[in-house]
Amino acid sequence: MRRLTGLVLAGAGAFLLVIAIVLPTYIMSQLIEFPLNEYQTATLTASDATYFSPVKLTEITGANLRATYTIKGDAAAGNGSTAVWDEFAYTYDTTNNLPVQPMTRTFAFNRATADLVQCCGENINGKPVVQEGIVGYVFPIGTKKQTYQVFDTTLDRPVPFRYAGSAAVDGVATYTFVNVVAPVNVGYTPLSASEPEYYSMHLEYWVDPETGALLRVSEDEDEYLAKAGAGTSAATPAVTLLNADLTTTPATVASLVRLDHRGRAKVTLLRVVLPLVLAIAGVLALLAGVILARRPRGQDPGALAAAGALAAAGALAASDAPDAPPAP
Repeated sequence: MRRLTGLVLAGAGAFLLVIAIVLPTYIMSQLIEFPLNEYQTATLTASDATYFSPVKLTEITGANLRATYTIKGDAAAGNGSTAVWDEFAYTYDTTNNLPVQPMTRTFAFNRATADLVQCCGENINGKPVVQEGIVGYVFPIGTKKQTYQVFDTTLDRPVPFRYAGSAAVDGVATYTFVNVVAPVNVGYTPLSASEPEYYSMHLEYWVDPETGALLRVSEDEDEYLAKAGAGTSAATPAVTLLNADLTTTPATVASLVRLDHRGRAKVTLLRVVLPLVLAIAGVLALLAGVILARRPRGQDPGALAAAGALAAAGALAASDAPDAPPAP
């Protein structure tokens, strides 16, 4: 019974050691995923911005803008591998108390890799749009130092975000990714049938590589109607639709970092704490099993066999010895 218990403990210990090795790599990638029921709000602000007011039907200059992005997960539409999130973006002129530019978006993506998938009624401003690349609001869990293709909602296609270094954001080590879109013709708008719209962007993301969470954003956006006949290579602005340098507010950064700490705690638990506990438990169980599985020295099979052989030899010798003479 003692030996059987030892073998069971040794097997359990070996199993725990294997789990401790596998957990930080394969198993962790299966257990850590973006949530289905996400809810968060981020605010970006800009000063001295210029935009075309849909209310006043004229250019507004020197305005302070506040852009609020609200993300809400649609848990009922998602599943074990795919999350579906709804976004509502609202830009407001706080100087003149005027609305600027609303935008809605629905997108579905892989909960581990952040790759966009085509399903679940994805759209931009209610218009069905095939969205490809990665989300951008989140990066893959375990983000790497490489270029990622992130979907651009103005161009309706993915654009490259190149790795540009690392930086600390409120004490969190992040990777910086940069995207630069040179002025590009995106077609005509209801504002003019002869002056095409041009769009350019310089966008920087600060991403926690462990969780894929976006912690800070800086975007310098320029949209304008080009003068008719200006050509595609040297388009001259006729009307500015939006020219603003938006950055996340300190309060938003602090909020995103607090939210990110929850994800980091889960990563630490699965990558460090649990493997260490399992490894220690595995080693102890394995050692205990080996000790219990060993037979006590007095019951060693070799020793018992030798003792039996000696006893048999003695008995044989005694039977072969001559009988003692009778007593006188």
